Amino acid sequence: MPDLVSVVRHSLPNLIVGKVIPVVIFVGLLEIRNATWALLAALTWSVGAVGCQRVRGRRVPGLVLLSAVMLTAKTIAALLSGSLMVYFIPPTITTGLVGLAFLISVPLGTPLAGRLAEDFCPFDDETRSHPVLHHFFVRLSLVWAVTSLVDAGITLWLLMTQSTTTFVVAKSFLGPATTMVTLAIGAVLFRVMLTRTGTPLQFSKSSPVTTRR
Repeated sequence: MPDLVSVVRHSLPNLIVGKVIPVVIFVGLLEIRNATWALLAALTWSVGAVGCQRVRGRRVPGLVLLSAVMLTAKTIAALLSGSLMVYFIPPTITTGLVGLAFLISVPLGTPLAGRLAEDFCPFDDETRSHPVLHHFFVRLSLVWAVTSLVDAGITLWLLMTQSTTTFVVAKSFLGPATTMVTLAIGAVLFRVMLTRTGTPLQFSKSSPVTTRR
């Protein structure tokens, strides 16, 4: 398994570029200008981040690309309708659909948690194909399905009861908090599975070279 430093170095830049900065831009301009400026500035950043990676000949991280696509669709819908409600409803629905996707991926034999993990954690081929890891991702997908559906329910309540600024700030914490809770449960579950199966765990000192699928 890759060490914690490798995981953080691998995932943190994608999270900052794809999620944190657009939220900061949106909230900042929403307070000092208006919704239109906030929407367009956040979108400009995301699309610019993708374009910058393309121009430099680098692979565009999935999280950054997905953020740009979602921001484009939401911004167009919000500007055409003139309502920020249209901007926030799709992500709420998406969160619920993501929960269902995690749930459906289990009986299909391709747990979505495993696919997601590879965007954050650089596994080598031998580790990726280990049966204990596969069974773990099956269980983690079920956990993620539950937490995603709970997240969608809370988000919908916030959207219906709170101001736009309060909602954006609360949602920016709710998403990461839900993810951290899911990962904490996953970490405990992983340790329990390793103990029960007697599988040794070794952390590498550097990121392994992986074959992307």
